[in-house]
Amino acid sequence: MSKINKCLFPAAGYGTRFLPATKAMPKEMLPVLTKPLIQYGVEEAIKAGINTMGIITGRGKRAIEDHFDISYELEHQIKGTSKEHLLNDIRDVIDGCTFSYTRQNHMRGLGHAILCGETLIGQESFAVLLADDLCHNKEGNTVLSQMVKVYEKYKCSVVAIEEVPADEIHKYGVIKADELETNIYRVSDMVEKPSREDAPSNMAIIGRYILTPDIFDILRDTKPGKAGEIQITDALLTQAKKGKVIAYKFDGKRFDCGSVDGFIEATNYFYNHSKES
Repeated sequence: MSKINKCLFPAAGYGTRFLPATKAMPKEMLPVLTKPLIQYGVEEAIKAGINTMGIITGRGKRAIEDHFDISYELEHQIKGTSKEHLLNDIRDVIDGCTFSYTRQNHMRGLGHAILCGETLIGQESFAVLLADDLCHNKEGNTVLSQMVKVYEKYKCSVVAIEEVPADEIHKYGVIKADELETNIYRVSDMVEKPSREDAPSNMAIIGRYILTPDIFDILRDTKPGKAGEIQITDALLTQAKKGKVIAYKFDGKRFDCGSVDGFIEATNYFYNHSKES
């Protein structure tokens, strides 16, 4: 199994929970303080040793490409002023990474979005990061960095999990698993958005994955599920039945920035953290 060199960012969704703000602006560009969600995700990938980013976009998402590009006019305007340093972080990201883009023409689920990224990934293991799941670890040991270490030990697909309240279980893919060591489980079953009664546990998959390249062939053979969407959970279940999916209960805090409540919570948390540091 190869080292994890590439990270895929599915970013083609409409962000309807944030309308009308997302009518003309990608939800991935919503700022927590002064930085868009997707930049937090890219910086997390960089800290995990990844420098090749593949982004799955859609109509109306050009702002993402522009963000990860040099703005000569802006840089010329603020060069030599007190504001010049404000672009340091994004320039470091641009200079340190390679970005590639492809489009998901039809909204057919996360599994389909990942399959659209096959040409950007090739035949190697890779990370997937959903930008609206914003994660933070105060010690700087990012969730993706933790997962890379798990992958290096077990050499198979890895999903990040956290325990969620029973009344939220229907929002997630939920696993059934046996504990191998502290916070590490081998998955035997998983269900996409089950009812509280049908859920095999309270351990839900969140927006961090490391996937082995055979996932692409599995996704091609995966039939659409709810709402005609191809679910990554269904594809991972195929691997799990062969004992090839590890679930990792990560160390850190996660914010569901796909919801208004989670977005506000993240904003307050990062604001307070910035005052402490």
